[in-house]
Amino acid sequence: MGKKVKAALIIIGDEILSGRTKDANLNFLANWLNGVGIILDEVRVIPDVAERIINNVNDCRSRFDYLFTTGGIGPTHDDITAVNIAKAFGVALTLNEDAKKMLADAMGTDNLTPARLKMAMIPEGASLIKNPVSAAPGFQMENVFVLAGIPVVMQGMLLDIEHRISGGAKILSKALHVYAGESIFADVLVEIENSYEYLSIGSYPFYKAGSYGATFILRTVMENELNQAFSELQDKISKKGYESFEGEALQGKN
Repeated sequence: MGKKVKAALIIIGDEILSGRTKDANLNFLANWLNGVGIILDEVRVIPDVAERIINNVNDCRSRFDYLFTTGGIGPTHDDITAVNIAKAFGVALTLNEDAKKMLADAMGTDNLTPARLKMAMIPEGASLIKNPVSAAPGFQMENVFVLAGIPVVMQGMLLDIEHRISGGAKILSKALHVYAGESIFADVLVEIENSYEYLSIGSYPFYKAGSYGATFILRTVMENELNQAFSELQDKISKKGYESFEGEALQGKN
């Protein structure tokens, strides 16, 4: 089995921390990365504060194969991600002519206000990430991918970076649920997980239609391991006197 490839995500924005804006990028990016064989291993949410951006970027880019950031690359005064990514790498922030052309082609040269030109200010040495939605690009510095915070724009940018990253083995998963407390099966979950080299099992309680239950999700990169462990879990649940149902319960964890 190949090595595990891991990524971190830094969500940047006072509006996220205040609750004014609900983040929608974490779930999408985690699933997207999983699809290319990369594990999203850590997520941080930080404010629009220069020192916090610099320190967190430098920490994460040194500890993970890839780092993604979302937010703070727009045209307003509080969009300070780009300048602080430049500081984290010790390079200048300059007007990128290719980025300027992207904006001019989309908006017209006469509409390139100083605020809009701010979105063409890119750290020296960065590679642009195309934005098929609103033209203003993201950028890549080494293993750091700087993306927009607006979900539809962020998702569009991913189309331009899939060929730039290399994942490990794809993570496979299966789920089943039971209408009983998860504590009843705690010993079974530990026993099965410890029996397989690459397997992990997550337990997620829920409350649905007046009944408590739990969803168990098995994850591994080995298909035969996944199928065998799944059958074993079904069997052990049955031996405890409970019925299990394949898939996740319709209502999530409360």
